[in-house]
Amino acid sequence: MADSPATTASPHPVPWTPKFNPWLIAIVVAMAAFMEVLDTSIANVALPHMAGNLGASNEESTWVLTSYLVSNAIVLPISGWLAGLFGRKRFFMLCITLFTISSLLCGIAPTLGVLILFRVMQGAGGGGLQPMAQAILADSFPPQKRGMAFALYGITAVMAPTIGPTLGGWITDNYSWRWIFYINLPVGILAIFLVYRMVEDPPYLRLLRGAGVRLDYLGIALLALGVGALQVVLDKGQEDDWFGSRFIVTLGVVAVVCLVSLVIWEWFQSAPIVDVRLFRSFNFAAANLMMFVLGVLLFSSLVMMPQFLQTLMGYTAQTAGAVLSFSGVALLFEMPIVGQLTTRFPAKYIIAFGWLALAGGMYFSTQWLDLEISFRSAAWLRVAQAVGMGFLFVPITLAGYIGIPPQKSNSVAGIINFMRNIGSSVGTSMVTTLLARRAQFHQSVLSYHTTRYDPAFRNQVAGLAQQLAHSGVTPPDARVQALGRVYQGVQAQAATLSYLDTFMVLAVGAGIMFVLAFIVRRNDPAAGGEVAVG
Repeated sequence: MADSPATTASPHPVPWTPKFNPWLIAIVVAMAAFMEVLDTSIANVALPHMAGNLGASNEESTWVLTSYLVSNAIVLPISGWLAGLFGRKRFFMLCITLFTISSLLCGIAPTLGVLILFRVMQGAGGGGLQPMAQAILADSFPPQKRGMAFALYGITAVMAPTIGPTLGGWITDNYSWRWIFYINLPVGILAIFLVYRMVEDPPYLRLLRGAGVRLDYLGIALLALGVGALQVVLDKGQEDDWFGSRFIVTLGVVAVVCLVSLVIWEWFQSAPIVDVRLFRSFNFAAANLMMFVLGVLLFSSLVMMPQFLQTLMGYTAQTAGAVLSFSGVALLFEMPIVGQLTTRFPAKYIIAFGWLALAGGMYFSTQWLDLEISFRSAAWLRVAQAVGMGFLFVPITLAGYIGIPPQKSNSVAGIINFMRNIGSSVGTSMVTTLLARRAQFHQSVLSYHTTRYDPAFRNQVAGLAQQLAHSGVTPPDARVQALGRVYQGVQAQAATLSYLDTFMVLAVGAGIMFVLAFIVRRNDPAAGGEVAVG
């Protein structure tokens, strides 16, 4: 007797697969994400040129960066909700279109105020690109192959901030600051076409699109005020002496009140714009904490190394960028290997190794970094600082999906990327403050030895004055110049010691994360996002 259809049917539904090769889709969405991540750092070196061209002060020009980061940070955590409202493909294309058009408008902006307005639009469009690219990858690949897909995405997230300042400096020096925005146009247009042709929403998203979605006015207001205030505090805090400024204190209070209220409000909503209930999953909470710290360490080192080389070693922006490029090449080769490792080893062990390597790289920086470091040594030191990051981005992202249902992938991607971006802002503010405060401390300590009662100091000044006198400088001027050179040396030594202190802080932070990595639940490498049994 022939089996009936009911008895022959598989008890498990056939998994959805996209019509196009998933790797083609991965390249397309990674290209769009790369364009956005690049824009978070490419404008930094062009700020003086923008200020001069638009008749603004250097302090006013920093709002070009702040405005982008604020709008970007607001959209990131609600990108999952917006994808449910519009459909993920439509929302992704809308973000690319808004980002591309606003890039053109930024390029032709006649005044600083207009430029800041268009940067807000650009940041809003860019806010949805990273999480939607990650969510599309999570759905396009089966769980056991997500590691390789996230490795490709990780290359964009880690490489773009590395090459951004160098590329921005080269474009600004050889063409015009406006071209750092124009270069987005061909990439954006191509991305829109390819996403329209290749990307599609999986069936569960098509069923959920717009279903029961209501506009949560209070949630959106709390999010915009809280995240906006927090981002301005982080960006302007050191410049305004942190809580010595009434402006910073007010914004700090607004940020805390609004963000705490947001969490409480969203926890009890049936369709929250930010799904804070995901944090009930320990793995998700731990992954977000580690992604936050990774953002802190990644951008801290990206800020510190070029700044050290340019301010204390006299490197040009392009030469300092060349030092960073070596680590970028290392990560380019490392990421695919890590993607393969995630299919063989549980994510927690790869994460633990990554934190250990990162802590070692930061600690080595405290031993190797000095004012006599060569270009080659600086390049290898940067490789040592960055090699651990390649073992972190992919497995941490995978760990965030463990035990989370597929229909939550948009929200997971939005929150994880939001945490990394906030971490990058915290890291930049933290190292800027630490470097300034520790340099002051070390200068005050070193100044105890720069008095006329210290024989070593007297001998050094006398020796320098004698050398200057032999070169034709009058004796009174020779002594003044000798004192000036000694003071410059004290400042350089104090600044160098502040860098060593800050790298030690980063090493300790990575060491703490190494311990936390072992608390993450063990996943089955063959099943990707599934929890291992036993």
